[in-house]
Amino acid sequence: MHDAQAAPLAGLQARLGHTFRNPALLRQALTHRSHGGEHYERLEFLGDAVLGLVVATLLVQRLPEGREGDLSRARAALVRQDALHRIALQLQLPPLVRVGEGERRSGGHERPSILADVVEALLGAVYLDAGFEAARAVAMRWYAEVDVAPAGADKDPKTALQEWLQGRRLPLPRYEVVAVHGQAHAQTFEVACHVQGQRGPTHGHGPSRRAAEQQAAAAMLQRLQGGPDAPPARACA
Repeated sequence: MHDAQAAPLAGLQARLGHTFRNPALLRQALTHRSHGGEHYERLEFLGDAVLGLVVATLLVQRLPEGREGDLSRARAALVRQDALHRIALQLQLPPLVRVGEGERRSGGHERPSILADVVEALLGAVYLDAGFEAARAVAMRWYAEVDVAPAGADKDPKTALQEWLQGRRLPLPRYEVVAVHGQAHAQTFEVACHVQGQRGPTHGHGPSRRAAEQQAAAAMLQRLQGGPDAPPARACA
């Protein structure tokens, strides 16, 4: 390792929490294809797989009641480009990424897509250098302060109900306008939500058909999640 590189790379290893036995892996993980020679793409491929397993395990531990669809969405959010870009900035990667001269002039060493790739490549490099447990420890530090909320908690009731049914390969709900009350300028819609196999529909009311459907869907979802005798819920229009 050249003296000019030694201090910056030592600092990176301290931030990673891992000292490389094979420094060549670290240099490779920081090298873009445009720089020439050994570059990070194979390490990125490996690191992507390692990161997916670590994050999946983390979510199963933190969200013991999470359903498969929710866990999948949460994992996607934690490993998407902008999340990895934030990790790259925390690791102070931009000045350490080795790119070709043309790529550097265009700001490639600061490009979010390249920095996200380097984060995955670093994890792949740690895995090859010291095994899965070392890589897992590095990745867990990245997500230690992340507040993981169940994915989909902010979904509207109709979408949440549809995904709940699709996840169990059940028919989609059917909505029926039961009645419209009031004058044209101040109408209130009553909508019934029918789900196959359920004892009767649930009902919703709102100033528009959509708002009433959302309320009826929220009531049906609560019934399905809480059992057949659970009271219907009212949702915000």
